[in-house]
Amino acid sequence: MKRSERAKYETRAQVLKALAHPARLKLVDLLAEHEEVCVCDLTEEIGMDVSTVSRHLTQLKNAGIVESDKRGQMVFYSLRVKCLKSLFGCIESVLKCHVNQQLKVLS
Repeated sequence: MKRSERAKYETRAQVLKALAHPARLKLVDLLAEHEEVCVCDLTEEIGMDVSTVSRHLTQLKNAGIVESDKRGQMVFYSLRVKCLKSLFGCIESVLKCHVNQQLKVLS
């Protein structure tokens, strides 16, 4: 594999790794529903403390998935791109296909 090609796949893997946690997937879902959300509201929805949610958001931000806007003491987050909902739809299609295949095996 060429160096440039390898870099492309490594970059894709970094984005997928940032998404590869249930809490971060929930955060992305919540952000997809709203233009922007305060960390304080996200902690309530996720059911985790502020520092844990902030660490998850930092991972998403470092991967380029979310962006933040600090206003005084409050930090608001939003998705940088809206296409993640379609990615999640694709993942769910894969899961359904896999389940259907397993059911056929059992029949």
